[in-house]
Amino acid sequence: MHDDISLTIGRVRRVLTERILPAIYSETLPLDLSWHELPGEPVTPAEGLALDYQPTSVGTPWGAAWGTTWFHLQGRVPSQWAGRRVEAVIDLGFDVNMTGFQCEGLVYRPDGITIKAVNPRNQWVPITACAEGDEAIDLYLEAASNPVLLDYHPFLPTEQGDILTSSSRRLYTTRRMDLAVFEPVVHELSLDLEVLLDLQEQLGQTPRKMQILQAMDNALDVLDLQRIAQTAQAARDELAEVLAAPAEHSAHQISAIGHSHIDSAWLWPLRETIRKVSRTCSSMVELLGDEEEFLYGMSSAQQYKWLKTHRPEVWERVKQAVADGRFLPLGGMWVESDTVMPSGESLVRQFLYGQNFFRKEFGITSKGVWLPDSFGYSPALPQLMRRAGFEWFFTQKISWNQQNKFPHHTFDWEGIDGSRMFSHFPSMDTYNSQLSGEEVAKASRQFREARVTNNSIAPVGWGDGGGGTTREMTGKAKRLANLEGSAKVAWEHPNDFFDRAKAELPNPPVWVGELYLELHRATLTSQHQTKQGNRRTEQLLVEAELWAATAALCTGADYPYELLDELWETVLLHQFHDILPGTSIAWVHREVVARYAQVIEQAEALIRTAQQQLAGEGSTPIAFNGAAFTRNSLAFGQAKPVQPAAASQVRATAVDGGYALENSLVRVAINAQGLLTSAVDLATGRETIAAGQEANLLQLHQDFPNMWDAWDVDKYYRNQVTDLRELDSLELSSREDGSQVVTIARGFSQSTLVQELSLAPGSRTLQISQSTDWHEAEKFLKVSFPLDIRAEHAIAETQFGYHKRVTHVNTSWEAAKFETSMHRFVLAEEPGFGAALVNDSIYGFDVTRDAKDAEVTTTMRLSLLRAPRFPDPETDQGVQTHRYGLVIGADVATATAAGALLNSEERVIDGAQGVDPLVTISGEGLVVSSVKLAADRSGDLVVRVYESLGRRASGSLRVNAQISQASTVSLLEDELDRQCIELADGAVPLKLGAFEVRTLRFTVAK
Repeated sequence: MHDDISLTIGRVRRVLTERILPAIYSETLPLDLSWHELPGEPVTPAEGLALDYQPTSVGTPWGAAWGTTWFHLQGRVPSQWAGRRVEAVIDLGFDVNMTGFQCEGLVYRPDGITIKAVNPRNQWVPITACAEGDEAIDLYLEAASNPVLLDYHPFLPTEQGDILTSSSRRLYTTRRMDLAVFEPVVHELSLDLEVLLDLQEQLGQTPRKMQILQAMDNALDVLDLQRIAQTAQAARDELAEVLAAPAEHSAHQISAIGHSHIDSAWLWPLRETIRKVSRTCSSMVELLGDEEEFLYGMSSAQQYKWLKTHRPEVWERVKQAVADGRFLPLGGMWVESDTVMPSGESLVRQFLYGQNFFRKEFGITSKGVWLPDSFGYSPALPQLMRRAGFEWFFTQKISWNQQNKFPHHTFDWEGIDGSRMFSHFPSMDTYNSQLSGEEVAKASRQFREARVTNNSIAPVGWGDGGGGTTREMTGKAKRLANLEGSAKVAWEHPNDFFDRAKAELPNPPVWVGELYLELHRATLTSQHQTKQGNRRTEQLLVEAELWAATAALCTGADYPYELLDELWETVLLHQFHDILPGTSIAWVHREVVARYAQVIEQAEALIRTAQQQLAGEGSTPIAFNGAAFTRNSLAFGQAKPVQPAAASQVRATAVDGGYALENSLVRVAINAQGLLTSAVDLATGRETIAAGQEANLLQLHQDFPNMWDAWDVDKYYRNQVTDLRELDSLELSSREDGSQVVTIARGFSQSTLVQELSLAPGSRTLQISQSTDWHEAEKFLKVSFPLDIRAEHAIAETQFGYHKRVTHVNTSWEAAKFETSMHRFVLAEEPGFGAALVNDSIYGFDVTRDAKDAEVTTTMRLSLLRAPRFPDPETDQGVQTHRYGLVIGADVATATAAGALLNSEERVIDGAQGVDPLVTISGEGLVVSSVKLAADRSGDLVVRVYESLGRRASGSLRVNAQISQASTVSLLEDELDRQCIELADGAVPLKLGAFEVRTLRFTVAK
């Protein structure tokens, strides 16, 4: 036979597009239309329904950026439509390629009950499955005119990302608001042809492909293009045989789960996300009613709480669907958070608050962590997931790697302590699957564990901006359930998938260490004030819990459960993976910074109240230490009357236009340009700064990545660098505590900055406080410290420990890590000597290994500020502050303590007496992470400890209260079998493995 493949494909595509799809609605009737454009923020549904509506017509522009327009749609089903399915078809001016990123709406009945959402790929609303004729139609549509920010030419700077600067011009024009007769057979025919078209594209020159092509030709031969509805069944009959052919025995099995990845904020503000969740959930519960086998999953307890708080009518429908086992709460976290930058305590609280919400509201505890779209994954996560009781982990983002292809899809992930978590990445490389032929074939073709198992997950639905699964997708799933030439598709709970995968893969491959994303590296730096607020509020809430728990147990004071929960939930929300990384619009970050300021004020008030309860009323200055390490003779959790300042002083000497500062431990030299030329450990005489080089050197880079401006920094940024050596002034001053301070002012480009370099008595840390009035565009500011240290690894703090990364670039995997993460310190160390950089609000750094005449040096650079212009064109503009320091002669223990102390302030109040520590710990490397009262409000004390040095440790923990019982519990504070502990005079013996996190629960004697 002649080769007519292209002719058949072209024929089917044109007929499908131009004849069959338009014929899904055979008869239409315009609805009467009136509207009300709100002048400001959205109103409640009850208020929206009660608005004064004025007549309008289809074709009228509507909707300024971020506005809300309420439409009232009225009509009557003609009597001649009796017995037929009738739907409303609504086109608000949609672009079908922008689902979730433009206008969308939610349809209500007059009683305020939602029906479903409308969006570019879901424009229909059910009216009646079998019309009686002459029925009155009365609908209300809450339409959001969200502007398109990620357009066909993406990453262009725009002022539309904040309601304060966005345009008042109407952005959309309605195209259609009709009643229409839905032709189900035509709809089914369209899906038959779409699935077969997709399938044959993935097949080679096989008999199966040819049979499909012939069947499609046969179907179109019997289809009357002027009588589509009347002849559609005949066309379907011609396709029945090829659609009924069963899949091969070895076909890949895809476990589909309905999904709509709704970013809790991104290119829309938090208030709009609340409505996106309402819209998507309304559509999904409606679809669950139509499709018996369909299952829908949604993560993020925060999003469920938004429903309960703001849209109770949607919440009740969702809650019933959860009870029916059809709507699946996933993930067990408060939000789908970033996992690289939040503290260990924050990740614990993500699990604690998320799981507690699911338990309380649904009686469900999530078995797995569902986190498809975070920007890399901390190596501390496996232990934390296991200790929170999770059994599996799901993500997808690592498939975005720029350079190296991740070698597994189903595997064990091993963390820094040796814990392993069974993990899966979907082999179709998406969390927004449409069940296209290409995606389904890719899932089968790419699956890397196919020798021993043959199953993968497909999250199915429009996402990022919401939308969810459509009836077209569920229709495709039915056809792909058992179809020759295709992988098999079945709706399945992820728990069932993971149970089967574990059984089929008892000895999975293992990946050790962080899951580093070779993309979006600049998220460690963008939107500095957001990151600064996160670090500050994390620390303050832990301190507030410490002092409140101490006051409760020592004085009988009330513990502020409600307020602490509210503040933690706020901080956890802002750790969402497009907020904390700095990749949301200006509106989001403006509100986040303001909310952090409120959290700081409220947490500070909690701390002051608890400390005053402990110190009593008096006029003696009392110093409190909330850091986990001793400060100025104050132990963790201890308060004492302020002692006179130590007699020791820092000596300052003028040298060649600069200064030398020296205390009992270190000596530093700062030259006339304000750069650090020497840093000597006096005990060993060891120099820290590489010979002939200068540290604390600020460097400015051009920073214009290929795409994803706020997200990415590309390696070539290093090719353009300006060293900031010119200064405006350099001055020396003294402080009351005996510190000496060198103040440096610099102007550069469009910006200015002031640094204070200070050395305190008895300190190994040269501390640098920097204030930058930043007015750059597409620039990256770093500060460089070239060290005379031959470091094989950079040792960076992560949650409850540290992570080592080699300093060489032997392989493409190491070369890709040219920008990496830390928490409070990064350390360069060789046998016998090391130096650390500590910080109070920085997460990104880089390390380079240099050599001259066999002398290897290590340069560490902190990432301070960026200036991307998308999605927020004013990113980081204005005054930004940093505190960081060089710890001279450091090891892991020294760096850990210095980082903790830099992030926690000594507090002094007037009172009557000091305070003994509620909790005292002994044992090298053992650190108390948190002290709090139990979340169940039983009054039990919960103490979390961890091993910080990466080796086995033993010691004890003592509680300064009457304790009747002690036990080891999970991170969710659940009792564990056979974990009761024998108390010895109030002390608990401890034996921890490397980086082990242990949570202890104490029952207080009444």
